[in-house]
Amino acid sequence: MRRPVLLVVAHGSRDPRHAATVHDLVRRVRAQRPGLRVETGFLDFNVPSVGAVLESLDAEGVRDVVALPLLLTRAFHAKADIPAVLSEAPPRLRIRQADVLGPSPLLLAALERRLYEAGLTPADKSSTGVVLASAGSSDPEAIAVIADVAREWRHTGWCAVRPAFASASLPRTEDAVRELRDLGCARVAVAPYVLAPGRLPDRIVRGASEADVLADVLGPAPEVAQVLLDRYDAARTPLLTALGA
Repeated sequence: MRRPVLLVVAHGSRDPRHAATVHDLVRRVRAQRPGLRVETGFLDFNVPSVGAVLESLDAEGVRDVVALPLLLTRAFHAKADIPAVLSEAPPRLRIRQADVLGPSPLLLAALERRLYEAGLTPADKSSTGVVLASAGSSDPEAIAVIADVAREWRHTGWCAVRPAFASASLPRTEDAVRELRDLGCARVAVAPYVLAPGRLPDRIVRGASEADVLADVLGPAPEVAQVLLDRYDAARTPLLTALGA
């Protein structure tokens, strides 16, 4: 029996860097698992839309799909937008929605990869305060997850880790940077907990102007690609079991 198609569901953005980064990540996923069919659909702004991809798969005769939200937390898009779009799919498709990417130890590894690429070394951890800068959300569950990730990351050896948000919630990135300065950290780094560039990540960049180090977005880091595959595997197992595979 064929493996279910992996449909990566991205938010989309008017910023062309967003879609380019999503496609880079999907290429990384394909490279890490040759033979797995991976498609990409967008909720807004970019093509193809999720609905168009599902219609095309149905027309080809595909029957089993794992739809994977390209999101770091279970906020509104994962809880409402994506289920609504999937509910309008052709009825012959069997679709299972995978979990969002975060939290995961692999994402922490990807954050550290980006910080080291920006100039830090493991020897700098104990004297460096880190701002874990996310896009922000009005969903309390999503905000709580970011706070938990910051606490967990702090236990890996950093001087301190503070969450910050580009929208909807406080503190802002610049406020968290100042807090870490006041705390006495020898240097302050900002680690964007976002997958691709765009309007809110640009706000994080502006808020990091007083930091010593600014990491890149997570993007196509190999750890992120592995999380996608892990979420796919977890979702496809019950789907195949139900089909008697």
